[in-house]
Amino acid sequence: MLSDTVAQHRAERDRLAGLPMVLRSGLDKARDYLPTDLIKVITGPRRAGKSVFAFQLLADTPFAYLNFDDEKLVSVSDYDELLAALFHVYPEAGVLLLDEIQNLPRWELFVNKLQRRGHNLVLTGSNARMLSGELATSLTGRYVEIELLPFSFSEFLAARGALPAASDLALPEVRGRTLQFCSRYLVEGGFPEVTVRNLPPSDYLSTLVDAVLFKDIVRRHRIRHPQRLYELSLHLTSSFAAEYTASRLSRLLGFNSVTTVETYLGHLEQAFLLSSLSRYSHKTGQLSRPPRKAYVVDTGLVAAATFQVSPATGRLMENCVFLELLRRGYRCRKDLFYFKAPDGQEVDFVLRRGTRVSSLVQVCLDLEPARKRELSALVRAARLLDCKDLTVITWDLQGEEAMGGHTVRLVPMYRWLLDPPGRACPHHAAG
Repeated sequence: MLSDTVAQHRAERDRLAGLPMVLRSGLDKARDYLPTDLIKVITGPRRAGKSVFAFQLLADTPFAYLNFDDEKLVSVSDYDELLAALFHVYPEAGVLLLDEIQNLPRWELFVNKLQRRGHNLVLTGSNARMLSGELATSLTGRYVEIELLPFSFSEFLAARGALPAASDLALPEVRGRTLQFCSRYLVEGGFPEVTVRNLPPSDYLSTLVDAVLFKDIVRRHRIRHPQRLYELSLHLTSSFAAEYTASRLSRLLGFNSVTTVETYLGHLEQAFLLSSLSRYSHKTGQLSRPPRKAYVVDTGLVAAATFQVSPATGRLMENCVFLELLRRGYRCRKDLFYFKAPDGQEVDFVLRRGTRVSSLVQVCLDLEPARKRELSALVRAARLLDCKDLTVITWDLQGEEAMGGHTVRLVPMYRWLLDPPGRACPHHAAG
């Protein structure tokens, strides 16, 4: 009976709710939306902790839980029968938590029916387009989207019982220990099960990537040549934090069609494996033009997918800073870009507030060999973009540098990651 399946989900809810959990950032902001009639949509990579985040969000609220990774639920065709079973098992539920809802065929019709009937809904899902895109086009109610990434550095430290007080970071032993953890974080990444259960990162993450590629992309989009998708994913993961164009990738990897490459790139982004950063331009129409830079959704994926024992630390730092900027609310092609001058000088991150460039950020493992080049690129971009807030994120160098009438702050990465802490940034739009 369907009620038996729903009862199993209730038992799973109770078991999961009783497990120790690392408190995720962004909860306070998300709680502001809980009493509203907005559909709360938690998106992000598989295994990033979306269900746990939802459980923390609903900790003081009676809620029903259904996990649509269960094939018994996905095969249900009579939604009224499912609702009857749901409220039979959860008569006291004030909120409905629908986990991995994108697996349910015509899920938006089911959600729309619930929303019209006045139910308070929290959804989770691992496909950006199917959730936010279809919410915007198919559902009549408004929604708020909360994007959850793997653990930030502060969450990584908290999970290991090693999060230092801000006042202790100046102590040599605390600084040294935090730097060691920072090195581990860059290589292992922040997927919660790797961190909390101390699992071997490479085995776990390579299996996860395979599941995303073949379950979330190949099966869902009926990809006829999955090996080509795998080759593209592997190439971008191994050459992360570097520029690419679809035409260049097509030639390099032997694709017959640039359009196919562009389609596969879209699938990889929608499945939260990769993100693409556009080059900054004063001309709005050029912001979405190639080339772009590719970043992985978690730095642990690099070693797992490419079998690199010690991937390039500088690029891992850059990727890590990119992810933290996403956690702080910046969005690609909206207020987060990179800059490249005609002579090739590059600034890693351009941050924009409204129409004004508010900050320029350069990431540099070791400033000494390239101090003049890194700083001059930053100062030149500052003049061109009329920006005063200049930062170089280093491995362990702190201070200020004066150049060309500008002051550049040098900040160790571990300090930048911990102050301020990362935060989830909900976005809402009319449905």
